[in-house]
Amino acid sequence: VNAGADIITVHLEATSHLHRTVQWIKESGKKAGVSINPATPVWSLESILSEVDLVLVMSVNPGFGGQSFIPQSLDKVRMLKRIVRERGLDILVEVDGGVKIDNAREIADAGADIMVMGSAFFNSEDYSEVVRRFRVENGA
Repeated sequence: VNAGADIITVHLEATSHLHRTVQWIKESGKKAGVSINPATPVWSLESILSEVDLVLVMSVNPGFGGQSFIPQSLDKVRMLKRIVRERGLDILVEVDGGVKIDNAREIADAGADIMVMGSAFFNSEDYSEVVRRFRVENGA
């Protein structure tokens, strides 16, 4: 908390006392996020959605970089955005895992507010070209 981050995200599956952890983050003056693994259903967030500022949809299985995007993650993003709208919540939806220039538009169209591009960025030889192409191809 004291390292300077504005948002702290914890994995739902790795947190014994999720509500208590989210409360502690918020009491520390930070925004709280919760992430869900590819096999975790959106309904598992039911009891915590009204408390968080961000939901991170993992679109690969945690463990190592360079994995392929799991397409079913798009359905989760759409479902989350629908729930957020219906409930009038102010929650950002983030996607992490397998994000590349060629699938970023589809991820954004599904409703993602934030995308994490890891291997597709860091494994390139020209970072500025990756950023330029991302902006051009995604209208940013």
